[in-house]
Amino acid sequence: MRFKLISLGCKVNFYENNALREMFLLNNYVEDNNNPDVVVINTCSVTKVADQKSRQIIRREKRKNPDSVVVVMGCSSQNHGEEIFSSTGADIVIGTSYRNKLLDLINEFKINNEKILKINKDVRHLEYESFNVFTMPKSTRAYIKVEDGCNNFCTYCTIPYTRGEVRSRNKDEIIAEITHLVSLGFKEFVLCGIHTAHYGLDLKDTTFSDLVEAILNIEGLYRLRISSIEESEIDDKFITLLANYPKLANHLHMPLQSGSKTVLKRMGRKYNVDDFIKKVEKIRSVRPDISITTDVIVGFPGESEEEFKETYDFINKIKFSELHVFPFSAREGTKAYLMDNQISPDVKSMRVDALLDLSKKLEKEYYNRFLGQELEVILEERNKKTNLLSGFTSNYLKLSSDLSDDYIGKIVKLKVS
Repeated sequence: MRFKLISLGCKVNFYENNALREMFLLNNYVEDNNNPDVVVINTCSVTKVADQKSRQIIRREKRKNPDSVVVVMGCSSQNHGEEIFSSTGADIVIGTSYRNKLLDLINEFKINNEKILKINKDVRHLEYESFNVFTMPKSTRAYIKVEDGCNNFCTYCTIPYTRGEVRSRNKDEIIAEITHLVSLGFKEFVLCGIHTAHYGLDLKDTTFSDLVEAILNIEGLYRLRISSIEESEIDDKFITLLANYPKLANHLHMPLQSGSKTVLKRMGRKYNVDDFIKKVEKIRSVRPDISITTDVIVGFPGESEEEFKETYDFINKIKFSELHVFPFSAREGTKAYLMDNQISPDVKSMRVDALLDLSKKLEKEYYNRFLGQELEVILEERNKKTNLLSGFTSNYLKLSSDLSDDYIGKIVKLKVS
């Protein structure tokens, strides 16, 4: 039997697909993207566009592979399972549960030749669904899922309804997985989750900082990166780890979403701009050259020109090294969907463009601080356009070299130019 995996959206889906790859291979399946017997599509639902893209790809794969078993899982199918089941041609739709039962469901479909819709609606009371990854294809960077779910219920977000409450993965299982991957030569590890740094909220004796400390002490580990961490989740212990462990990447992704106190309040975020700037100052007191990147949503309902200017000015004040900018996407079932004063697409577009221009300026400013310096880079892959090997520094600068493929996976010093 041959299989094909497609991952859309976040790093969690990427990790889950790697775990599914292990499961298929251990059960005598062969990966074949050209002539698969089974196609698994791990969908995303973070925006309306993500939902639309998920359905387009499901239909595309069913057209390309009419005799294959097309399986749909992930957030979009959790939100819209019945519609996907009835309108896309998918054979098995399972949402965000039952992934470790997937082989049984495929066998059931093949025996009975009846389509399967199996969505667990009670996502608030799920246990952590355990997956293990023993290797990853063609990569020097390994993504490690440490938790699932989110308890925040921001007014614009559907993810808590698709992924359920925070469930932390067993700490010993995480350590064992990373230790094994270190032995295979992986150099960088990225901790990810639906709300990564909420790891431990459901545990009595372990915090996220405790987990990070344990990982940093794994023998042979070269670099540890956090996919995302919010201001309120950076405690004093985490600051101490930043001060004492150079292998903890010199880069943090700290979602801001808005630089306006009033917009943050309408969003239901758990911090304000004063908290945010104080935490950044504390971080920079131990890591002066750290790269801090962020997410920003523009055009949230009721966002005035003054509130947008507050966001713009705050970002310029913090001096983020890069912005990920998103126009607000109204999601049915959220509080923000029903809010008055929805912002027009044209205004959203102008505000996105303004922040993207600011991001380019801030990126250049940050990059130029390191001109002429030699920094350590893990070379990962050859760029098809430039034919150069490229990789990332600890502070997430992407540098390139004309070295041979023998250097893929190696740590080299390159001059920033």
